[in-house]
Amino acid sequence: MTDLTMGANASLDDTTLTVDLVLPGGANIDVAALQIYPSGKVRGDGDMCFYGQTEISGGALRLSAGGKPRFDLDLARLSEDVEKIVLTATTEDGKTFGHLGDVTLKAGGHRLVIPGQGRSEAALILAEIYKRNGSWKIRNVGQGFDGGLAQLAMHFGVEIANDGGSNPVSPVPSSPAPAAAASPAVSLSKVSLTKSEKTVSLKKSDGRFGKIRVNLNWNQKKKSGGLFGLGKTGIDLDLGAFVELSDGGRGVIQALGNTFGDFNREPYVKLLGDDRTGAVTDGEWLEINGDQWPSIHRILVYAFIYDGVPNWQETDGVVRFLVPNQPEVEVQMNEYGSRDSMCAVAELINENGQICFERKVDFFKGHKFMDEAYGWGFSWTAGRK
Repeated sequence: MTDLTMGANASLDDTTLTVDLVLPGGANIDVAALQIYPSGKVRGDGDMCFYGQTEISGGALRLSAGGKPRFDLDLARLSEDVEKIVLTATTEDGKTFGHLGDVTLKAGGHRLVIPGQGRSEAALILAEIYKRNGSWKIRNVGQGFDGGLAQLAMHFGVEIANDGGSNPVSPVPSSPAPAAAASPAVSLSKVSLTKSEKTVSLKKSDGRFGKIRVNLNWNQKKKSGGLFGLGKTGIDLDLGAFVELSDGGRGVIQALGNTFGDFNREPYVKLLGDDRTGAVTDGEWLEINGDQWPSIHRILVYAFIYDGVPNWQETDGVVRFLVPNQPEVEVQMNEYGSRDSMCAVAELINENGQICFERKVDFFKGHKFMDEAYGWGFSWTAGRK
């Protein structure tokens, strides 16, 4: 069985799938599966499979409740416009998953562990089963909500019904809501930056964003190569960043040259190791100290192909930005078949204390060319890992 850590994804070989959940003891925990459409929301009552409605889509999605709950899915029978199935868990009794422990899912030969230690949330998106290029995949999400069930519900267009607890959640169609006197600056839905929608800004009143995690993941399957196709070739895709501080100090964070950075001291950006084999299923990670965001002016996040034949379309590369209690920001790099080895993915700019994400997805022959295009002013020499 393959372990998928947080952020990792894998293909599913069969459209008939069983998802077994192992929940921590010590509290009442409700699980649910939501059918999500291109809008990122449910459409109505028929899209939520939970203890009050254990079968939806004509039996294509079923919940078997009990001490060890289980979802049975027949993905081929779902409506064509269902984009993904989201699996969630919420606690009662005022307890958080930090009090309770880990949640484990087993599905399609994969094990997903969502750690509970240190978490303050009472509601979690455990995983999502989603379509990509006509095939189904599963991802370990592990996204939490400090606002508990109400905030999780709003995320997917589900409203909380005030009916004394007999039916605590009630999905509603995703029709436009009446204008409110005040609304959050940013929806908690995932934001995918595209060629037409290139920017999004995140705001905190104190300008401190906690631990910002940046994940690079890609198609790590090895392909036949070498003489008569007897060898196996793969792509070593690396994550890195240019960092400029508010006082003008600049640095490069990457495995090439072993400049891994530091989280607690300048430049407040750290690369967590380097996957040179492609065997680490959750890809590569950067951490940004968002509590030091006032000390950071801008960060350019990039990916480069250190080894293997450059073909970005085949990498199916995705960079995800995970900011606590903020929407996940995603940038995909598989729209182009560029043969250049370097991709400038996105720039994070400090604009009056906000984080302004700007999608780049520009390709270059190497670090020096990318540096010159964006005016960083570094000196470059050849290097190796």
